[in-house]
Amino acid sequence: NSEKLGKKMTSSRRHHLKSLMLQIAASWIEQEKKDIAAAKEAYMAENCPPPDLSGDQAALMELCKKLHQAIDKIDDARYDAEAKVQKTDTEIEDLKLKVVELAGVKKPALKKVRMSADAMLQALLGGKHKVTMDLRANLKQVKKEVKEEPTEAVGDWRKNIEDKADRKKMFETS
Repeated sequence: NSEKLGKKMTSSRRHHLKSLMLQIAASWIEQEKKDIAAAKEAYMAENCPPPDLSGDQAALMELCKKLHQAIDKIDDARYDAEAKVQKTDTEIEDLKLKVVELAGVKKPALKKVRMSADAMLQALLGGKHKVTMDLRANLKQVKKEVKEEPTEAVGDWRKNIEDKADRKKMFETS
């Protein structure tokens, strides 16, 4: 496959390209971190102006109480949001399970495979078990019984046919 594409890339070239890619990716990550920090600074400046710390102790105590109340409200909102997210996550999981149940497990079409009994056992039990199953060796040996007719009965064939005719008549009359 590589012969069709041309010369194979040398390991030093591949290593050089890999290190260049890693350097570029590292610079992108650094830039992303700086962008996130700048966005955070901008958000904080817009939504959280620095507190006015000038004043006496009573004013500062009042400011602390307001900050604590604001923190409590934010914590409540965060807790509610987390509970909502958790509830929707469980709903999503339940729906995924329902989809799987409704679709059912699709069984792949089976292919005909010619395989000996030994190969089948090896596939089922794994390579470490050595089991041979020669089915023909386990079959019983059956000896054919040769019925020997007396040789004098073969002598006169007409008499033999007459005997058989007599036997046929015997079954018909009964």
